[in-house]
Amino acid sequence: MAMPRIGVVAALVAFSAVAVAQTAMPLAQRIGRSDPGKMQLATGVHGGAGSMRFGALLGANALSTNFIFLHRGTIAPKSGIGQHFHNDCEEMFVILDGEAEFTIDGRTSRLTGPAGAPDRKGHAHGIYNPTDKPVQWLNINVGMTKSYDNFDLGDPRTNAPLDPVPQFITMRLDRSLLKPAAANLPEATGAVLYRRALGPTIFSTAWSYVDHILLPAGSALGRRIQPDMSEVYYVMSGTGEVTLGDEAAPIKAGDAVPVDLGEARAIRQTGGEPLELMVIGVARDLAAKARYRAEAEARMRPRR
Repeated sequence: MAMPRIGVVAALVAFSAVAVAQTAMPLAQRIGRSDPGKMQLATGVHGGAGSMRFGALLGANALSTNFIFLHRGTIAPKSGIGQHFHNDCEEMFVILDGEAEFTIDGRTSRLTGPAGAPDRKGHAHGIYNPTDKPVQWLNINVGMTKSYDNFDLGDPRTNAPLDPVPQFITMRLDRSLLKPAAANLPEATGAVLYRRALGPTIFSTAWSYVDHILLPAGSALGRRIQPDMSEVYYVMSGTGEVTLGDEAAPIKAGDAVPVDLGEARAIRQTGGEPLELMVIGVARDLAAKARYRAEAEARMRPRR
């Protein structure tokens, strides 16, 4: 049954809520698993056109930082999410395939996946699939607190005029842009490739970065602990194994792994194809983010 227009926004957040702290759960239960059969059908999301299916991979209790949710879904042809504001949180739509029209503050451009556009605090965004094929979609939300907010404009952004060059920040998760990871991920073994797609200056909240990582056959990320930075690892393709603390679990395309403050994580590639990851970093607070940025900039300065 299709979800009615009234209550769609509330449902988006409700699907992200959990009753107990997920860090107390076994690792296999903490990992968000994409399951198309469990995705909800929704229409008129934020006043958008048509319909989409979605579900929560991770909710607000997945991490102790102000990460609010990671949603996974499919935007049907000629469908989308209407333009709306977030004034106390930041959000980013990501398409994993196909094409979609992204809007930020009333300016619209078509992007080809895998790509995304962050909507910074105090700005408006929307997305529309003008094609005749479904688009695979992710939505990431991080707040100043754990509270989600929105203000809908009632604008579905259908037949919007397109700027040939986006007049807003975008990212593309293109493997051809990746480089050897040794300088940025010293714990990497093997021919791991890396790129920072979005850095700390992009976001106003404690959201600190979006990284793109590729682990070819036989490669791994060794044990690492970050006391003031939480992360989410979304598996774009391939298979692997993640270890948090003393627990290990298999991961595959469509999975999302939460790594909380101070948790030891390690990841290795398994199977016959590279393990491709999108990594979301959220700092403990704005002060921790500022320290992280300062330390990163210091490492980049040439030594005299």
